[in-house]
Amino acid sequence: MRILLQLFIPFSIFLFLSNSLSAQKNELLGRWDLKIEKDGTKLPSWLEIRKSGHQTLVGRFVYAFGSARPVAHIKQIGNQFNFSIPAQWEAEKGKMEFKGALKEGVLYGTMVYVDSKAYDFTGTRAPKMKYNPNPIWGPPTKLFNEVDLTGWTATGKNQWTVENGILTSKTSGANLVTTQKFSDFKLHIEFRYPKEGNSGVYLRGRHEVQVADNQGDAPEDIKFGGIYGFLEPNQMAAKAAGEWQAFDITLIGNRVTVIANGKKIISDQTIPGITGGALDSDEGAPGPIMLQGDHSAIEYRNIMITPIME
Repeated sequence: MRILLQLFIPFSIFLFLSNSLSAQKNELLGRWDLKIEKDGTKLPSWLEIRKSGHQTLVGRFVYAFGSARPVAHIKQIGNQFNFSIPAQWEAEKGKMEFKGALKEGVLYGTMVYVDSKAYDFTGTRAPKMKYNPNPIWGPPTKLFNEVDLTGWTATGKNQWTVENGILTSKTSGANLVTTQKFSDFKLHIEFRYPKEGNSGVYLRGRHEVQVADNQGDAPEDIKFGGIYGFLEPNQMAAKAAGEWQAFDITLIGNRVTVIANGKKIISDQTIPGITGGALDSDEGAPGPIMLQGDHSAIEYRNIMITPIME
């Protein structure tokens, strides 16, 4: 009797059940924090694999720089996968080719970069970030003492100075990173850029809030106030170059709210992963505040952080 009942299951329901079962078994799906071995260093990167329709796999990839790059088709055979994507900000016009496999919960593979050189990578599943809907905040603390660079360190040859209580980078150069690390926090920061200026505030050193001269532009995720390549502001809140501006940012888990110049432009949205230029891809760990100094001249002042009480 059981066999006869199975024979009369409508094909559409059978197909639905089969697809559902297949989706449950596909361990490749999800978000992955990658480390790419390149020239003796581990470049932080990120990969998302998801389904489009019943069977097609698509995704997004974040490299050591640039924004999230769409992946039109990820081919899978068993626990192995491969895909290719075109160059983005690279000078070369070739493709990036990826081959990998999932073994005991870890991604292993090789990236052939646009320079035709091959680099190995590993990936671990991105952690589920805890969210506290009713945080208790600690006391606000100055991250910048308005006198010197105490509490900060440059990622390369330092061009940052303190002038009249303002943290100043007159030319492009190294980024500036706090020696302290933070988990969840509220951040107030003020900044001023010249015409066509470009900088960024990295939350935990991994998620860039874009600082750029975009007054009058339509909002985009790679422009002023966006979480670079991921989250688009609901409006363009940038003032003119040469004016002082401010961000008030709340980050709890991987959910972020951004108030720019008094306007709430991103409200409690989930940041999918690290952005280009991140210090590392260890999303579950505390991290510093990083100020981008490798694009143009930039000034910062009144930098205050309010950490969450654990």
